Amino acid sequence: MVFASAGDKRSPPAPPNKSVTIMSTIAEAQSTPAPWSKPRATAVLVLADGTVLEGQGFGATGETEAELCFNTALTGYQEILTDPSYAGQIVTFTFPHIGNIGANGEDIEDLTPARRAGAVGAVFKAPITDPSNYRAAEHLDAWLKARGIIALAGIDTRALTAHIREHGVPNAVIAHSPSGDFDLDALKARAAGWGGLVGLDLAKEVTSGQTSSWSETPWVWDEGHGEAGETDMHIVAIDYGVKRNILRLMAGLGAKVTVLPATATAEEVLAHAPDGIFLSNGPGDPAATGAYAVPVIRELAESGIPLFGICLGHQMLALALGAKTVKMHQGHHGANHPVKDHTTGKVEIVSMNHGFAVDGASLPDGVTETHVSLFDGSNCGLSVDGKPVFSVQHHPEASPGPQDSHYLFQRFANLVRERQGKPALAER
Repeated sequence: MVFASAGDKRSPPAPPNKSVTIMSTIAEAQSTPAPWSKPRATAVLVLADGTVLEGQGFGATGETEAELCFNTALTGYQEILTDPSYAGQIVTFTFPHIGNIGANGEDIEDLTPARRAGAVGAVFKAPITDPSNYRAAEHLDAWLKARGIIALAGIDTRALTAHIREHGVPNAVIAHSPSGDFDLDALKARAAGWGGLVGLDLAKEVTSGQTSSWSETPWVWDEGHGEAGETDMHIVAIDYGVKRNILRLMAGLGAKVTVLPATATAEEVLAHAPDGIFLSNGPGDPAATGAYAVPVIRELAESGIPLFGICLGHQMLALALGAKTVKMHQGHHGANHPVKDHTTGKVEIVSMNHGFAVDGASLPDGVTETHVSLFDGSNCGLSVDGKPVFSVQHHPEASPGPQDSHYLFQRFANLVRERQGKPALAER
């Protein structure tokens, strides 16, 4: 503060303008949101029936259309979002807290991460939590941005799940804009106008573009992934959207693994002189991919070489054998599904991710139903009588999920060993 002397002729400072001060205080209060106020929506989920759900956006910005499903797994969100079988889908997570594990470079399932094969959107109950895990390499939000996955949080995922269960999986558009500006009429029209997954061949979009070899083995705590040593069998895997952990488990059983693109011909497969043939999981309509894959699978099933299929591979094997596939009401997506193995009489808790299923009633003579869902009785497995050919609908490799069905990989290996004249090993 400056004090004027007795001889100082300067005018004293003007008193503060109380009206201006009061107005500034009011303006500041008005611009500061109250703690109970709802923030402006920066993301929307628009269903084909016109339903609009608003929330906070995370991950990539933009908008995309897809089928909306829900997944009931409690863990493994990174494996779920990178599973190529989720191509063309938005995943609603029923578990409310997502993000506390963060993200890392090991928990991904697509074979070629640069292609970003997997889910295009994600829906969460609560905002993404900060990572708190020794394996976390980055925040989930940053990872979603890098993967191009649009995410929305802050909605009642239980209510959304109930809506899907009652009305079936809807087509939808998910959009994220930091400004909060959305043309809802245009988004509603886009959601209503999208044709859905029926008739879509998505395997061509997620398959590897060339032949490759695989030698990485399953992850071990405090060690990470290993490398296969000596091999005593050669497995050729046809990649319709294969998950890494499937290949790891085969390599872990001592297999040399060669991966071929979805469009490989029977001649190309057999030219590798495989001891076993694997038909992988993948996205989309099995009938659409089957237009070119089924004739190949039919020829391979007649070759006498042990053949094993999972998920989409299971569905297309069924088509090759003369059965039919159907679109499911809500699909099976989660890590807590009970399945009965009729060959052992045991019940397993398994991971599932499929929106199409084999019509068990359409299986022809000579094909036996080996597994069935205890949730809805739908087909979950088959084998060909008198031939080393079998497949399952669920995901025995888990990742994420329980490992109850890991024995199926040894069952496949035992078919190969039998053909090689070697004794079978215990499945469990």
